[in-house]
Amino acid sequence: MTASPAGVRPASIAELRAVTQPPEVRQRANAEHWTASLYLRDLSPYLTWVLLKTPISANGVTGLMILTGWATAAAVLIPGIPGAIVAVLLGQLQMLVDCCDGEVARWRGTRSPMGVFLDKVGHYTTEALIPIALGVRAAGWPFEAPADYLWTTLGLLLALVIVLNKALNDMVHVARANAGLEKLADRKHESVPTSGALATLRRAARFLPFHRLYHSVELTLLIGASAVVGLFVGDIEAARWLLIALVPLSLLALAGHFVAILASKRVR
Repeated sequence: MTASPAGVRPASIAELRAVTQPPEVRQRANAEHWTASLYLRDLSPYLTWVLLKTPISANGVTGLMILTGWATAAAVLIPGIPGAIVAVLLGQLQMLVDCCDGEVARWRGTRSPMGVFLDKVGHYTTEALIPIALGVRAAGWPFEAPADYLWTTLGLLLALVIVLNKALNDMVHVARANAGLEKLADRKHESVPTSGALATLRRAARFLPFHRLYHSVELTLLIGASAVVGLFVGDIEAARWLLIALVPLSLLALAGHFVAILASKRVR
């Protein structure tokens, strides 16, 4: 795959897709969210086409992704169905823009460590801010001390666990780099536990993938579902039950992820 000459715009969506969505991008095991495979990669070239007509850089597009993620978290603070709907839509938009920054970089040949860093900042901060906003939503407004601080504290705890869970993957890359090992290929077999029991548990988790609930898309969808339930039981009550369910599941996901890494080939 080669980038197009500087300043050259794609002649067609098909050409743009061929350069910016090669098989090694579409077939990545861990970097592609399911929404990208489902429909976002079908839409993203059209937005990338528009972005390539502007002077915005790939890192500038990543900046837009970051701001969209922060806006997603802010929307969770809006009570009731309206806030939940806006959060769901913005969560999808963030992932769409996230597809486009890489496509702009691949077309222009401007991929860089800065882009990777900014992408990490966007996902880490968004996926920390959403549970914090959920905690505030569950507490209601104005706060009544000290009872409502239970919910904001649970939101902060959930944010911390989510960030730690995301950081485990980056810790693997740091550990391998410090040990002088080659970078891991983004292939599924690299993360499969070598222990028979853990491999069995991993296969079982496919039928109940609660460990995947903590991405911004899944979180906003859950908040949307909670808001629908809130029509019947009260918005604050529904948000509280969602938070109560997510915190212990996140701790279980963190522990499982840690054990799975130790049992896999990634740190050997």
